[in-house]
Amino acid sequence: MTTILVTGGTGTLGRLVVERLRADGHEVRVLSRHTPPYAVDLREGGPGLDAAVAGVDTVVHCASSPRGGDEEAAAHLIAAARKAGVRHLVYISIVGVDRVPFGYYRTKHAVERLVEESGLGWTVLRATQFHDLVVTVLSALAKSPVLLLPAGVSDQPIEVGEVADRLAELAVSAPAGRVPDMGGPEIRTFESLARAYLKSTSRHRPLLNLPLLGRTYQAFRAGGHLTPSNRTGKRTFEEYLGSRFGDR
Repeated sequence: MTTILVTGGTGTLGRLVVERLRADGHEVRVLSRHTPPYAVDLREGGPGLDAAVAGVDTVVHCASSPRGGDEEAAAHLIAAARKAGVRHLVYISIVGVDRVPFGYYRTKHAVERLVEESGLGWTVLRATQFHDLVVTVLSALAKSPVLLLPAGVSDQPIEVGEVADRLAELAVSAPAGRVPDMGGPEIRTFESLARAYLKSTSRHRPLLNLPLLGRTYQAFRAGGHLTPSNRTGKRTFEEYLGSRFGDR
C-alpha cells in the first residue's frame, strides 16, 4: 500500500477521496489550511508543506479556490513534490477550461499546464460541475422573488462521489497524462434543472431567462463546458435532489 497526500482533503470532493483510499488500506495524509498535523496554506508553502510531502508516493491535488491563488499554490506544491521525490501527481480540473474564457477556468487551465510541465509523473482528470454546486447556485438565485437564469445555457451535473471513485482509482494507478473527461449522465437546460430544484424544495418562483453579453456567456451557451461523448456519471440530478431533500 502507498502513502498518499490529498490536498483539500476536507472539502466536498477531497474528503470522499480520502475515505475511499483509506477504505482500500492506503495511508492517507490530509492537507488543508486548518486541519493538523498538515495544516498548510499552499499559497504560502514553507516547511509545513515539505513535511506533508516527505515520504509520499502520490499527491492528489483537490485544493482550489475561486478567490484566487491556485497557480501559486500549485507551484509551491510541485516544487515540494519534486524535492521529496513524489512519483505521481493527480490533478482534478474542470471540463471546458480550455474553451470557456471564465477567470476561474483560465486559472485551472494554467494549473494543468504547471502539472504537465512539472517533471513529475502526472494525471489530469476533468469533470463537469457537481450536483452540489448546481444546487448552491440555484439556492442563491431562488432568494429573489423571480429566479433569473442565463438564457440558452445547459449543464451536465455529475455526482461528486463518482468523481471521487475515479480519482481514487487514478491515484493508485500509473501516471496516465490527460485521461478522458467525466460528465454527468444528462445534459439539461438550466431552466429544467431550476424547475427540478424548485419542485424538490417546494418553492414557487417564476423563471425568467435572460440573454447575457460577453465571450464567457457565449462559450457557456455554446456548450464549451459540456462533454456529450463522456456521459460516464450514473446518478441523475433528480436522484441527487431526492436524497438531499426527500419527498416534500
